[in-house]
Amino acid sequence: MSPLRQRMIEDMQVRYLAPRTQSSYVQHVAALARHFRRSPERLGPEEVRSYQVYLTRQGLSPSTLAVATAALRFLYRVTLKKPWPVEELPLPKAPKRLPEILSRAEVARLLESVAEAKDRAILTTAYATGLRVSEVCHLRIGDIDSRRMVLRVVQGKGQKDRYVMLSPRLLEQLRVYWKQYRPQHWLFPRESDQQAMRKEAVERACRQACQRAGLQKRVTPHSLRHAFAVHLLEGGTDLRTIQLLLGHRSLNTTARYLRMAPQAVCRVISPLERLPGADSSAS
Repeated sequence: MSPLRQRMIEDMQVRYLAPRTQSSYVQHVAALARHFRRSPERLGPEEVRSYQVYLTRQGLSPSTLAVATAALRFLYRVTLKKPWPVEELPLPKAPKRLPEILSRAEVARLLESVAEAKDRAILTTAYATGLRVSEVCHLRIGDIDSRRMVLRVVQGKGQKDRYVMLSPRLLEQLRVYWKQYRPQHWLFPRESDQQAMRKEAVERACRQACQRAGLQKRVTPHSLRHAFAVHLLEGGTDLRTIQLLLGHRSLNTTARYLRMAPQAVCRVISPLERLPGADSSAS
């Protein structure tokens, strides 16, 4: 490992960047070095700009380009402490598309179509709590508080702990699951080595259940998180509460669900209905 890579990794570690973010940043910086066949430390702003143009012409998605740009900004601003304004490296503007939201009936069909009891328990937990798939995979037996009816999420995204609701229906299903599998530490361990279940296994189980259920929508474990938020919003739960349950840093992130919940928005009464004489019938 080169000294530059080691220093960058340490800079990311002390800032508690997520492991996947660290790995992605290192890969993008390594690609920059391969492109110019020399250390990024010896490159200047014009060369970095030309590399951005090169990436744009490769047909990469805006999200991939955004991660690459973030990696370059971190390298030159934090690790190399270059004096040039790395903030001027443009971030691509990604198109804002709304995900397809599963209805309550579709969620029920999906969960009923899960073949294995363990997979059904973990996907049910994802929908009942709105947790990210990585957070569900890393739940421990001790995180279940049946007395207070909450689940504790330890060091979720952003290195933050939080609590989410534990529904009686979910608790009952988890008890049935526990009696069958008897997990000791992780709530959903891998069968081979008792480590936390891999998210790829959850994604595969979700994909297979979607096929069995005959759903035409593209469904991932994250779709259950979206459905959780939208169904709460349509049920009258306020945005601030949903923000806390989802573990969002900003309320603006949570507010995007207003665009996915037309039923909640359309319940608002038009000001036309409140005008004087609005209740009189037209002649």
